[in-house]
Amino acid sequence: MTTPTRWRKSSHSGANEGNCVEIGDLDGRVGVRDSKNPAAGHLTLTRRDFADILAHLRP
Repeated sequence: MTTPTRWRKSSHSGANEGNCVEIGDLDGRVGVRDSKNPAAGHLTLTRRDFADILAHLRP
């Protein structure tokens, strides 16, 4: 039996903002999806790739 993924909304996403993402722990990998359209699927990244993306996006 698999545990359902708990998705967390980005702290940079406001209540009525247009660009909202969620992340979820996918058995050692990181899932990233659009919070307003979760049925569209998600990207699956290694933890290292996710950390690299965050480092690139931060000022």
